[in-house]
Amino acid sequence: MAYSPPSLALRPHRISYRQQLPSALVISKHFHLSLFADTLSPPVNVTIKAVKANSALVTWDIPEGDPVIGFAITQQKKDVRMLRFIQEVNTTTRSCALWDLEEETDYIVHVQSISMFGTSPQSEPLRFRTPKEAETQASKNKDEVTMEEVGQTNQLRAGELIIIVVVLIMWAGVIALFCRQYDIIKDNEPNNNKDKAKTSSECSTPEHPSGGLLRSKV
Repeated sequence: MAYSPPSLALRPHRISYRQQLPSALVISKHFHLSLFADTLSPPVNVTIKAVKANSALVTWDIPEGDPVIGFAITQQKKDVRMLRFIQEVNTTTRSCALWDLEEETDYIVHVQSISMFGTSPQSEPLRFRTPKEAETQASKNKDEVTMEEVGQTNQLRAGELIIIVVVLIMWAGVIALFCRQYDIIKDNEPNNNKDKAKTSSECSTPEHPSGGLLRSKV
């Protein structure tokens, strides 16, 4: 019986790129987004304005060249773990109002920039304290009184200016009248001189009562 070697069935190796390609793409995409997110700078010049008992206004600046499309704000009470997160996109605003704050409370605020590729690191922490409601009302009343005083001062200045203008107009009228009277008196002086000369000539030539001149007898 002839020996026949066993037949070797060659099975081709199947390489599935369907499972490897998406993984590579995901890694590449994740690396791409992480790269842009890491290069996005945090907001600068973060300040707090118009601090009241129940509200405040946060403002900031964006480094030049950053493709920012929105912002995110983290608000936290001091010594309290609970956070309040505010996010807004499709905007170029550089400020955000904080509402529903508690009076006489310390807060910590962080600001982040949002781009198409991710979120920037947080800004430097900004700490502020809300005042009492009574202090806010007192400050408001003080501002109103100050504005009222400014209005009264402006009215007094306007009245003084009106009085000065009236006095100047009166003085101008008096000076004009004096100049006019002076011109009239100056124009009448030649006529007065002529009348005086005529009167003196008549007095120097005596006349006879009958109308003739007196003649001396020889």
